[in-house]
Amino acid sequence: MGPLKGIKVIEIASLAPAPHGTTILADLGADVTIIDRPGAAPGGANSGAGNPVRRNRKSITLDLKNPEAIELLKKLVEQADVFVEGFRPGVTERLGLGPEDLAARNPRLVYARMTGWGQTGQMSQMAGHDMNYIAMTGVLHMLGKAGDKPQPPANLIGDFGGGGMLMALGILAALVERATSGKGQTVDAAMVDGAAQLANFIFGMRGAGAWNEPRGENLLDGGAPFYQVYETADGGYMSVGAIEPQFYALLIKGLGLDAADLPQQLDRAHWGETKEKFAAIFASKPRDHWEKTFMGTDACVAPILSPEEAFVHPANTERGVFTEINGINQPVGAPRFSRTVNDLPKAPPAPGDNSDEILAAAGLSAEDIAKVREAGALG
Repeated sequence: MGPLKGIKVIEIASLAPAPHGTTILADLGADVTIIDRPGAAPGGANSGAGNPVRRNRKSITLDLKNPEAIELLKKLVEQADVFVEGFRPGVTERLGLGPEDLAARNPRLVYARMTGWGQTGQMSQMAGHDMNYIAMTGVLHMLGKAGDKPQPPANLIGDFGGGGMLMALGILAALVERATSGKGQTVDAAMVDGAAQLANFIFGMRGAGAWNEPRGENLLDGGAPFYQVYETADGGYMSVGAIEPQFYALLIKGLGLDAADLPQQLDRAHWGETKEKFAAIFASKPRDHWEKTFMGTDACVAPILSPEEAFVHPANTERGVFTEINGINQPVGAPRFSRTVNDLPKAPPAPGDNSDEILAAAGLSAEDIAKVREAGALG
């Protein structure tokens, strides 16, 4: 099921960004085979049976230092639509698995490369993590409290939004183009590119002079009293995003205030005192009170839920936002489709769970599989 049913993806196991993008494809119905390293621990961080970014896949172990394993992988690629790797630039070329090597076996192959700094440039061979990529794009500089140091938002911007999701988009675009040209191509997905793309709106605001204050003092980063987090009497928190005047009016009403007694909404000179007033009111009642007060209104106010609360909140359970696999709560596939409905996610495989099945589907006989196993190609 899903709109990508029939699309075959070969993915070399790697850290989170590329697997996140491949999981998006798998959730949408693609047939994904992951190439695991021999001896990968079933309970490891990247191969665990409960890891959500390994779900909806089949696994085969291949020792890519073994020439027979390289040949097996090329044979699998002959039947694939997409190949995904997350090595530093040049690694797959040295293995004989670069874009030109695989295109020779399958000219229709979309070859996706996931890196931090991209395939070119002075930093392309350097190691890095999410924080480094968003630091070099100017994004991290904008995140944090007023008067404080920059604060990274976990690894959501570089690894997942700017990395895996951008890669999935690139793969889909290449598949659409292939339908016309009949040819595959290489997708160079870099987290530095994706992080910059995610901040495009803010860069536009800066260019227009609407985001030129220090971090924490702008419209959408905690500077405005109507786009803010407020603590409640029981130690909970409420999110407030009442930007538009009509929504701001409903916020004021819910707080029991009279707009005539407040400064104009966009009067920056009085944002500080308005925040203090709002903070005192929110702190006077527990979070449940404010959730009930604003539920069903357009005030753009919502409680800040812990993950455990989010898993069971009626707003999420009614829509079926989350499911549970192997005891781990995780989101279902998105977006949703009217005809080609996504299946619910399936448990991720342990490394090598499907080796024989995958090789048999590629045309190897039981005798052939026994020979490559004996040769150490599967580890």
